[in-house]
Amino acid sequence: MDLNRVVEYRNRVVQAVSRAIVGKDDAIEMVLICHLCGGHVLLEDVPGTGKTMLLRAFAKAIGGSFSRVQFTPDLQPSDLTGINFYSQKEGEFRFRPGPLFSDIVLADEVNRATPRTQAALLEAMQERQITVDGVTHPLGGRFMVMATQNPLESYGTFPLPEAQVDRFFMRLSLGYMQRAEELSVLRRQDTVDIIAGIDPVVTDRDAEFVRDQCRQVHVSDAVAGYLMDLVEGTRGPDFGCGVSTRGAIALYRSVQAAAALAGRDFAIPEDIRRMAPAVLAHRVCAGAGLKRADAEARLMALVDRVPVPVEEMP
Repeated sequence: MDLNRVVEYRNRVVQAVSRAIVGKDDAIEMVLICHLCGGHVLLEDVPGTGKTMLLRAFAKAIGGSFSRVQFTPDLQPSDLTGINFYSQKEGEFRFRPGPLFSDIVLADEVNRATPRTQAALLEAMQERQITVDGVTHPLGGRFMVMATQNPLESYGTFPLPEAQVDRFFMRLSLGYMQRAEELSVLRRQDTVDIIAGIDPVVTDRDAEFVRDQCRQVHVSDAVAGYLMDLVEGTRGPDFGCGVSTRGAIALYRSVQAAAALAGRDFAIPEDIRRMAPAVLAHRVCAGAGLKRADAEARLMALVDRVPVPVEEMP
């Protein structure tokens, strides 16, 4: 394995994006891990914390196309997927692609659209293809969705069902900056101008190489057993619903990617403890009448409670 090239790939992307998003290197790396694993991100945060700028900068850094869709109750599925329209000039129907035909798609305030429109987005996320009037159009290999939600305001929204939330690879939150970091942002040039100056720092060939290296990361029986202990722990009486097999696979792949980006060809329990909140927290529920924060608290208590495997000295 050429781990030096993998680490260099990580550093180039994180440094480029951090020019626009200050003090959020860990969140940038999480988005990168999600991208390498072929997943999608659900970003829950208050307005104005840099969600849109993060994804714009990330798309510029990897050299991908970007589209942003503001989800509203009147948004129709065809507004996302595209339509067949009759061209009078050519005398035939032509397909006009929608904004989902981009490498990086920002679905802003996804819970404000109706369930029908949400379903169209989630179908594209899962199948990586779009069917319009019986014709299937494949999406690009770099296709990735970052959907945002405002956790503070629920009026006029259509909450995503648990089964649909499970389709997101990670759920992240940027949070507020530190005081010194925010002061530096106030005094610098406009973020839009900074993003406009970001050039692609990696290629598709680089990404394919890094993905291949991530899949070669060794996960020992003890570490894999620890991962399954956490997954099976969520299926007990403390949770209304536990982590699915899809969630277990997502955690396994994210652990491999995190280890590779850290310059290791093997995974350790700390990788699992780091990735578990982002990959598992949105896949569990605490039961009827309990809030999502209760499920997250129970998950973190489970992570602290499950014994961590240790390497035996010879």
